[in-house]
Amino acid sequence: MSSKTMLGMLFVMVIMFAVASFRQQIGGALDFIFQYIAFGGEYPVLTLVIAGTIMITLGTVIRGFLQNPIKMARNQQIQSEFNKELRQARIENNLFKLKKLEEMQPQIMAMSMQQSTDQMKVMPITMLFVIPIYAWVWFFLSTGTVDEPGKYFCAGNEIFDTWGYVHVEMPWTAIDLNGVLFMNFPVWIFIYTMISLPIGQIENRLIRLYLLKKELKKLDLEVKRAEIE
Repeated sequence: MSSKTMLGMLFVMVIMFAVASFRQQIGGALDFIFQYIAFGGEYPVLTLVIAGTIMITLGTVIRGFLQNPIKMARNQQIQSEFNKELRQARIENNLFKLKKLEEMQPQIMAMSMQQSTDQMKVMPITMLFVIPIYAWVWFFLSTGTVDEPGKYFCAGNEIFDTWGYVHVEMPWTAIDLNGVLFMNFPVWIFIYTMISLPIGQIENRLIRLYLLKKELKKLDLEVKRAEIE
């Protein structure tokens, strides 16, 4: 692992610890912006959907323009085809082909490592924007205490039940967004993640498509210029 990658990981950890330590303050500060999607705490699931969309969009756009999605897709395809051929050679016991592929393996591994390094370089920048949004969602769902109630969920809110509980009706049952599923994993983070993942995949493909069209247009212009010359 390169020193730059290690520094990137260290920076991400610093951001995470800083946000975890000051999430109340960070969430409160960001509420100046995100209060418009809070809807006064009346529609917490909708708020999670919008916040998740904003978070994943920021992350996807940053990665899309700081990295080269076309190059990444090409490398992934090369690695996939290589692994496919390697498996096939082992199944067929084709020693000659297997030897050739094993000679190429260091290059493929180097390509994979470089791709991981490139992703780690972008991660600190992405986390700088993404993790504070988690702090705001925590602030949004916080019920506070008797002396210092939460801004959106307190005794005057219909969704609020008792201290620490934010109940919402789902098609199958009522759930507490501040509850835990397993290993103290909050329900709201699970919902937040389930919302973000498919949206991120769609946006990532759209960005790749946009950049691919841009690259093809550039190549087309170069070909036409070469023909004229």
